[in-house]
Amino acid sequence: MSKVIRIGTRDSELALWQANTVKNKLEALGHKTTLVPVKSTGDLVLDKPLYELGITGIFTKTLDVAMLNGDIDIAVHSMKDVPTALPKGIVQAAVLERANFLDILAFKKNEEFMGERDAIIATGSLRRKAQWLNRYPTHTVVDLRGNINSRYEKLENNDWNGAIFAAAGLERIGLEPENTIGLTWMVPAPAQGAIMVVAKEDDEFIREACAEINHEPTEICTKLEREFLRILEGGCSAPIGALATISKENEVTLKGVLLTIDGKKKLEAEFTAPLGKHSYLAKDCANSILSRGGKLLMTYATDIVENTKIFSTRTLTPDQINLFDQDIKVKSEDFIKISPNRISSLILKKEIQNVIITSQNTVEAILKSVSPEELKFKNIYCVGGKTKRMIKRYIGPVKHQEKDAKNLANYLVEYMEGTEVTYFCSNLRLDHLPTVLAENNIKVREIEAYTTKHAPAEVEDSVEGIMFYSPSTITSYLLKNSPDNRVAYCIGDTTAEEARKHFETVYVAKIPTVESVIELVNQTYGKD
Repeated sequence: MSKVIRIGTRDSELALWQANTVKNKLEALGHKTTLVPVKSTGDLVLDKPLYELGITGIFTKTLDVAMLNGDIDIAVHSMKDVPTALPKGIVQAAVLERANFLDILAFKKNEEFMGERDAIIATGSLRRKAQWLNRYPTHTVVDLRGNINSRYEKLENNDWNGAIFAAAGLERIGLEPENTIGLTWMVPAPAQGAIMVVAKEDDEFIREACAEINHEPTEICTKLEREFLRILEGGCSAPIGALATISKENEVTLKGVLLTIDGKKKLEAEFTAPLGKHSYLAKDCANSILSRGGKLLMTYATDIVENTKIFSTRTLTPDQINLFDQDIKVKSEDFIKISPNRISSLILKKEIQNVIITSQNTVEAILKSVSPEELKFKNIYCVGGKTKRMIKRYIGPVKHQEKDAKNLANYLVEYMEGTEVTYFCSNLRLDHLPTVLAENNIKVREIEAYTTKHAPAEVEDSVEGIMFYSPSTITSYLLKNSPDNRVAYCIGDTTAEEARKHFETVYVAKIPTVESVIELVNQTYGKD
């Protein structure tokens, strides 16, 4: 137990309370610990592009990045804020015993407004908003953001009747409003009231230490709730609630709810099974809702969002959609479709001295064509950190990596061994890399590893900004749309270079991730 466990935490009062709770539990078992306050994501110094690991949660990504970068050993989260899919290399290490899972209403003066036609309720949660409007359809729900303290202060300083909070959050920081009502009829967010500890998958010592503070009944319940959420959420931002409980008779009950954002439509399901035979409850509950019109309801929930202002040419996840500022209405759709080609085994089984791979799609195509053991690639050069990690995991070591094809071409001209390279690419690849190499007397052998097909759609007139992730998405967009006076938000320099040929205003994300493009939209939209 000589190792000091570094506990990563944000600096909000609630985050510190949760981190100290974990700290105390570990120290009570004889472990040495220390709290490590983590700066905002933009302040972190990274030696590799960790943002490409699928980190999406607005409240969790800073700590995820710090952990993958080796700055902390564990991170402590409010479990309801953690995306259902954890980044590669990070796993759930423990769940603490659940606190109060209820939502509560803090109100002013008296509660008579609940029986009146007009009232104003504040919440930043789509789930709470939808359930409140379902029960009180004539009330007005206004947006409320910030930490618990600032949200409660806003309630005191605004002409609202009340605001909805998570009971556990208020209790943990000792904030006890004078007038509150427990909303027992409101289905909480999946895993609400629970604290999750995450760690690196390959750190056996840390995972064993955290396992000692794990609370199994809470783990069972939250796993069901999050599985229910995962099955339903695929690409839709509809409000979802779930609650699992274990009775004294060892019966596990799961209740789930799906609503439209305006609360006008609601579907519920509830199933019970004996403990030990409960693993299918989430699937049964979700399928019950889907079979009774859940898919149509989710489509309706998406379609009622009017006056779309931002359009993404790649389908966004629910977690990503929730990262946008509240007043920015967003729609998304894939503007390119990728299909791997069958690459001749005669090509892949030969020894190749120099190989260029510029995307994960190429890796997938290669692995579908032959087994990794049959490959004889001597020097692999690639573009992008995520591509590099995929190559290292499934194929072998990477000789050198650059952030884009231009930089890789310049590097190869300077340092590559030999005068010939095999370039696995798409049918719509850019010309820069092979052109630069050819100009410097390096023979380029191109192998079409996958096919990129344009899948454009007409974007409605209200859209003011388009999010692009590659030159191909721009080309696809222009097949059915014009630039007009729209703003182009680009994931990187290569995409931005293409966008500037068509758009007057082009913004480029600081980091080549979807989340960084979303942050860019939040920072610049409507500011001109």
